[in-house]
Amino acid sequence: MSSVRINESPNHFMVLDAIGRGVKSFDKIAKVTRLDKAEVELIINDLIEQRLVLRTEKKGFLRTKVELTISHTGLQLLNSKKQDLEKQVQQIQQWQSNGQTQQLQGYMDNNRMWIPMMLFSGIMNAMFFMSMMSMLGMAMTPAESGLAGGEGSGTAADSGESAGAEDSGAAADSGGGADFGGDFGGGDFSF
Repeated sequence: MSSVRINESPNHFMVLDAIGRGVKSFDKIAKVTRLDKAEVELIINDLIEQRLVLRTEKKGFLRTKVELTISHTGLQLLNSKKQDLEKQVQQIQQWQSNGQTQQLQGYMDNNRMWIPMMLFSGIMNAMFFMSMMSMLGMAMTPAESGLAGGEGSGTAADSGESAGAEDSGAAADSGGGADFGGDFGGGDFSF
């Protein structure tokens, strides 16, 4: 049995969310989540072992194709976690609008690992996140920057696919009306 406690692993939820959106291959999951391929493979194995993801093999002419789908239990767990994170984002937005920087700082100190998942799933808007970070005077991690459409991610910039935000670095630096392609607003991706 896996020693990973999935409820405490944002990367597991990002992979689960990608599979739930119909991303079926290891390479595509690594690309959209911006996680290392080896890490994605370990996470997928954990999810399969916990029966949150189903693995099917389709025989082709030259090779066997592996496809991944989310199980009913996996979907329930993902939806439950998303609802929990949505409540947290509402609280964060309230703190920011009231100027309660101590509460925001405390949240970030204790829960920052969930920010990439919130951005990936469209639970937190990238512009809100960047304004919150600016308010707190904090720098973004490479994972946060990549998912928020910044230029510090390396993987997004190097692959030429920055989630529809080709020039997001300049737009974000200018501080005015950056358009990140809408990928994070509603959470739907097109592949």
